[in-house]
Amino acid sequence: MERFNASISVDQRLCLQDIRGSQAHAAMLARQGVIPAADAEAIIKGLEQVLSEIQAGEMAWTDSLEDIHTHVEARLKELIGEPAGRLHTGRSRNDQVATDLRLWVMQAGRELDTALRDYQRSLVGLAQDHAETIMPGYTHLQRAQPVLLAHHLLAYVEMAWRDRARLADCLGRAAVLPLGAAALAGTSFDLDPASVAQDLGFQGVFANSLDAVSDRDFALEFLFVLSLIQVHLSRLAEELVLWSSQEFGFITLSDAFATGSSIMPQKKNPDAAELVRGKSGRVVGGLVGLLVVLKALPLAYNKDLQEDKEPVFDAFDTVLDSLLVMAPMLASLHVDQARMGRAVEEGFLNATELADFLAARGVPFRQAHEVAGQAVRLAEERACALQDLSDEDYAALCQGLEVEPGPELKQALEPRRAVDRRTSPGGTARPNVKKALKEARKRLWPEG
Repeated sequence: MERFNASISVDQRLCLQDIRGSQAHAAMLARQGVIPAADAEAIIKGLEQVLSEIQAGEMAWTDSLEDIHTHVEARLKELIGEPAGRLHTGRSRNDQVATDLRLWVMQAGRELDTALRDYQRSLVGLAQDHAETIMPGYTHLQRAQPVLLAHHLLAYVEMAWRDRARLADCLGRAAVLPLGAAALAGTSFDLDPASVAQDLGFQGVFANSLDAVSDRDFALEFLFVLSLIQVHLSRLAEELVLWSSQEFGFITLSDAFATGSSIMPQKKNPDAAELVRGKSGRVVGGLVGLLVVLKALPLAYNKDLQEDKEPVFDAFDTVLDSLLVMAPMLASLHVDQARMGRAVEEGFLNATELADFLAARGVPFRQAHEVAGQAVRLAEERACALQDLSDEDYAALCQGLEVEPGPELKQALEPRRAVDRRTSPGGTARPNVKKALKEARKRLWPEG
């Protein structure tokens, strides 16, 4: 039971937050006259020594002391004696652990935001290098229309902006201090939670003591944000896996992020990308696991809540590691522009251009679409590209449409022209992408 009940193997990670929270609590108790100032000073200095010992690896962890709070307070008592017993005045482990975890999430969120920014910078750097590189755009994993590689990469930058916005929103709700709610009903001591909140960097103070000790919405939100970040990383990782295959041949990954086969010497496996993709399961699993823990808990605190920290810690570590691998992997990969260009020439990616050309000249789009389909079938029969069909072929296809195809049609079918015609807001035209890159640089490198 002692081993089963203990959480110290997990929550020792909260040592810094636990000690900083206790120091702020002790200082507040002294300001409020709840404990003598001399005792508070001894507590604060003693806690600093405890933290130093933990960081130096000198703390002896044991299941018999159950959690980080008990370890810290027991060691504090050994160091300063009786004053250590006054630290827990006006609080419970219930509001204490909620405070610790919120503090940890707030710090972790700031670290995560920095990693997301660096990941975005890698994407933008690669996009800048390939602002003129044309590649096939896909739907259903079928070649669809030509796009700029930079445009494709900037789609992932947009995902990351949303991730960072969700993260900031989540951290705003996490920054609410529960300390002072005590076990569940508040306390009779004259506390000043607002001053503790200010000392610790919280933005507000709890409104209901029952909710304060039992709320883990902030942990769920953080797990959801982490899950969605990892899903976005997994989508890009999947494309890197595909693009680095011989079937695509669009990119070559640096040897630093790929491995060889144990028996097939010719192979270069995209292991880093595959791991990023694979680890999405454990992050999403952590979110689902905590949702299930919380789904039937009565108010207020229940021991089930001890299960909140491990999935949060693991998901954060996983996502942060994925970002720290993905950013340099993107920065170091090689793009085969010629291979991408050849892929654009195959598969009739300019069929939509033919339909748009006719629609722009008064042909109803559905009818123009049908003519373009007929042109594709004719080109398939002749094993040629749409631009290789003759003027006579197009004249026959457009018979009765009151449209003269002429040389302008052939020009419209050129891939680069097809790209540059997509000038609608958010489209892949080069001026659009150039503007988007400029805006991204301005946001990601505000210092210039």
